[in-house]
Order: sequence, then C-alpha cells, then structure tokens
Amino acid sequence: EFRDIYGMDVIEIPTNMPVIRKDLQDAVYKTRKEKLHAIVEAVKEAHAKGQPVLVGTITIEASEEISRMLTKSGITHKVLNAKFHELEAEIVADAGVHGAVTIATNMAGRGTDIKLDDEARAAGGLKIIGTERHESRRIDNQLRGRSGRQGDPGESKFYISLQDDLMRLFGSERLIGMFNALGIPENQEIEHKSLTKAIESAQKKIENNNFGIRKNLLEYDQVMNEQREIIYEERRQVLSGESMRDSIFKMITDIAENAVDISISDEADIEDWDFGELNALLLPTIPIRPVNTGRVLKPKKNSLKQQLKEEAVKLYETKEAEFPNPEAMREIERVILLKVIDRKWMDHIDDMEQLRQGVGLQAYGQRDPLVEYKLSGYEMFDEMTQNIKEETVRLLFHVRIEQKVEREQVAKVTGTNKDDSVQKGPVKRETEKVYPNDPCPCGSGKKYKQCCGKH
Repeated sequence: EFRDIYGMDVIEIPTNMPVIRKDLQDAVYKTRKEKLHAIVEAVKEAHAKGQPVLVGTITIEASEEISRMLTKSGITHKVLNAKFHELEAEIVADAGVHGAVTIATNMAGRGTDIKLDDEARAAGGLKIIGTERHESRRIDNQLRGRSGRQGDPGESKFYISLQDDLMRLFGSERLIGMFNALGIPENQEIEHKSLTKAIESAQKKIENNNFGIRKNLLEYDQVMNEQREIIYEERRQVLSGESMRDSIFKMITDIAENAVDISISDEADIEDWDFGELNALLLPTIPIRPVNTGRVLKPKKNSLKQQLKEEAVKLYETKEAEFPNPEAMREIERVILLKVIDRKWMDHIDDMEQLRQGVGLQAYGQRDPLVEYKLSGYEMFDEMTQNIKEETVRLLFHVRIEQKVEREQVAKVTGTNKDDSVQKGPVKRETEKVYPNDPCPCGSGKKYKQCCGKH
C-alpha cells in the first residue's frame, strides 16, 4: 500500500530474538454464547496453572460482558478498555505477572511492554485470547504480538462464532446449516485449517476493499491538491510584496480578448458582429466607451482585439494617474487581488465538495465518477480563475481615493493642535486609528508613516 499509493519502499526489519510464541488454530463455535463460555473455561485453565492471560476484545461492551462472566466464576482480573488512560500503562505492565488475568480492548494499552516474571515464563508465558477476528489482519497480529516478545514463550488463540460480524459478512448462515447437518453438538469446538484460511480470506477481501477506498480518496484529494498549489503560489506572490502591475495588465488584456472571442466568430463580417453581447461582457468590468461599428478602426477580429486591449490599458493608466503615489496603487492592487482570491477559493472549495458528494451518481450512467470529477473539477477551476480576473479588474477600475479630509480630523490624528498646558491624562480616541501603512488622511496619497506620521 505504501508503494502503490505513496510510492514509498518498505523494508521489513527482523525481530531481535527469534519468536517462539505458539499461534494456535482458531476455535470456531456455532453461537456467541458457546464462544464466550469456551473463553471463560480457557481463562480458568490457564489461571489454575499460574499462566498470565490477556483477553483481547473489539468493543468495550464485549470486555465488560466477559468481565462479568469471570467475576461470576470467581476469577480476579483487571479490565482495560481505554476509559482510564492514566492507569493503562500500570495495568498492562502487570499483565505479565504469573496468575494475572487482564481484559483489554484492541486500542487499550498499546505501546506498553508486558514483562514476564520467572514463574510466568515457567507456566508457558503470556496467553493471548482473541474474542473475535477484526476486519484487518494487522490488528489481529498486533494482539498476538503482545505475547512472545524478546524471545519470551507464549501462545495465542482466537475464539470465533458464526454470529460474529466478520463471519456474517461472508455467509455464516451456510456454515451454520452445514454444522447442523453434521450433527455437531452444542459447545463443540471446531478447529480446521480450512476454516482459518476462509476467515483470513474474508479479512483479505475487506482489506482489499478498504485499500481501494483509501486509494480512491487519495486520487480525489490529488485533484484539489493540484488546484491548491496553483492558488497558493499566486497568494505567495501577492504576499511577498511584489508589484502586481504586470499581472493586472495581463488580466485586463485577457478579459478583452475573451470578450471578443465569445461574442464574435472568426468567419463573421463586421456587419454580423454582435456588439450588444460584446458590450454586455466587457463594459461592466472595463468601463471603456461602448463599442459599435463607428468605433472599429479595422474590420478584422484580431485588429479589434488589439484596439480594445490598448484602450483598456490606457484607461487603467489613467486610473493610476489619479493616485499621486504609485506605491499606493500597487498596495491597492495587492489588497484587492488577495481578497478576491481568498473569497473565490473558499467558494470553490464548497463547490468541489458538493461535486464530490454527487459525482457517485455518474456510475449509474456507466461513467467513471473519478474521471467525471476531474473533468468537472478542472472546468470549475478555470471558471474560478476567470472570475478572479474579472472581479479584480472590475474593483480596480472602480476604486476611488478620498481627497477631502476635515482639517480638525487631521489635527486630532497628528496631534498638531495639542496644547501642552493642558493637564495630561487618559485621552479617549474620537477618530479611527490610522496605521503606518494606511493612506495618509491628509489626502496626499502617501503612506501615513511617510507623511503626517513622521512627526
């Protein structure tokens, strides 16, 4: 899985000491009640000879049920089910003491060594009893691996009933019918290699299915990841403080070209040009004079593109001239572009999530949902980038600078009318605070720190 999904090679490290643990065949019972009774009997047998026992369960409910049965049988034990985290390490560490009986869920006590005393080693080491097979063999092997560490003796065995969730997934009703036909008596334990292999085969099928789900999810995520890298690179350029003037000019010319391409076909003569659609597409974003036949310098589509691009760029240069300080315009470009990118990107994330939830229906039309997700996702991304261009350019063409500022307000901000004879004390701010990089309220177009804020 690491190699197929992430392209990572895996090296298997051998154990420090040879594993001498005995992994016994699974014991299969018809009903859950029979299985639990057999587990209690196995615990009694091991406890009688002083062998420590660790009973592994899948759920907290199962661990508490077995605990009640052991209590009725008079067997002292400890329950570890991740309810009391501060006691986990201590309880697990004592699980290797001779005669100890511990019930634990698969998640409880992981990462804690279970050390055996001499009497426990002599009794056969830690006995692992699994009350149910998990969907993943990896978790079953983790439970087995709590015994037989560092060359210690031990044994493991799983107790399974045909009513377990894993067995139900793979036709346990048929096996129950077979058991009844063979006349197998109640509480009869059935051990056979073919049964163990069938169970492991069921686990493999589930693991392969889960692997496919994880791989599929990663492929879906990769679509968003590629788009995210493009957007984040644009944001980094803006945040680095670079001049975005060239990028804005590129947006302006792209919008003009796109409007012409949409409204005018390559083969159409000037008499057939749809100036109404052209103006409807272009003027809300770039407020040049309306385009009509009389304004066209050359009756060719490419010539019209060039004409409109030049007019749009010239109009933007006129807008720049309204700002005495060129750096003020550059700062406005960065602020507007960043806000538009962030807003459009957040909307796009929501749209992509909705697409992902509904794209599974494409399978009913004999289409691959992932392929459809990629195609639709990239179309939506292109639409978003076009919207970013149009919204940014529209805002920049319509931005205005406030020229008139009341003298009294400037005096309050700069402190030029302050009377030193007045007793000093807490002053309540009556105007909005002006920060160093804000445009100066005096209307010079400079930053506050380079104008009135110097003093």
